[in-house]
Amino acid sequence: MDTRTSPSRASLPIDYNKRLMLFSGRANPQLAVDIADKLGVELGPVTLKTFSNGEVYCRYEESVRGADVFIVQSTCGNAETGVTANDSLMELLFMIDAAVGASAHRVIAVTPWFGYSRQDKKSAPREPISARLVARMLEAAGADRVLTMDLHAGQIQGFFQKPVDHMTALFMLTQYFGDLGLSDLVVVAPDAGRVKLNKKFASKIGAELAILDKERPAQQVAEIGYVIGDVKDKTAVIVDDMIDTAGTLKEAAKTVAGEGAARVYAAATHAVFSGEAFETLRTSGLEEIVVTDTIPIPPNRPANIRVLPCADLLTDSIRRIFVDDSVSEVFGGENQLF
Repeated sequence: MDTRTSPSRASLPIDYNKRLMLFSGRANPQLAVDIADKLGVELGPVTLKTFSNGEVYCRYEESVRGADVFIVQSTCGNAETGVTANDSLMELLFMIDAAVGASAHRVIAVTPWFGYSRQDKKSAPREPISARLVARMLEAAGADRVLTMDLHAGQIQGFFQKPVDHMTALFMLTQYFGDLGLSDLVVVAPDAGRVKLNKKFASKIGAELAILDKERPAQQVAEIGYVIGDVKDKTAVIVDDMIDTAGTLKEAAKTVAGEGAARVYAAATHAVFSGEAFETLRTSGLEEIVVTDTIPIPPNRPANIRVLPCADLLTDSIRRIFVDDSVSEVFGGENQLF
């Protein structure tokens, strides 16, 4: 007689209805609101505050037990909500830990802007690899996966042992410039490290490629040498993954214009815009600077800054993660090529 356990008795059938819950930190609440609207859900209630001694506090105001919890939090500062980049990082860690402690089924950190991503290697002795440490912190807090966008270096994914879904704004940006109908286009890589991205960008809009010779004698200081390629009488588009103080971008624009470019545009995914960035961009000579809203941009920005919303892209990715569908299909598998 066969004494093996039949499949019907080998497991306990459970009627489990998946729930998606979306929460926002204080780094970029408007982006979370836009995602919630497109998902057709309400943002979950959560108390977030900073005590007078600078410590961050959070508490979910309703049960998250058994839910897939998506936490929207770029690790950046926000002057309107009064948080710094480090506050945002700690707040994200606490929100992850609280969700895990409250028995969430899965916890997904939606961090379109991954802070500390530029510190992804040692540039001098005795420096930390800060991006790796941030990855370890997110995993130690209990994140089951991370959804991010246009990492400064794709290899940062290797710092994680948990799955990382890497989105890109490349197709949003190329679509925008394609719709402008500009002629005689040339895409300009600001340095050798961005050549692969710019080559892909150029192929998408049918443009030529040029490269700037750039050196960094110190942190947040860049020296532009010359242009490798032909930009004379053409419309140049300088493409990077982020714009921080904008000093490098201004120098790049000046160099490209000095080589005879008729018009100069700039495009980047992440608008960090720290320090005197706005004043720098106002006097940069750039016709337009096109960025996305992964990081909140103050309303007093210069008139030549154009912001493209990324909520649609993130919403599609969140929905696919929730239903265990392929995220790479959003980009036709081309989100890992740069």
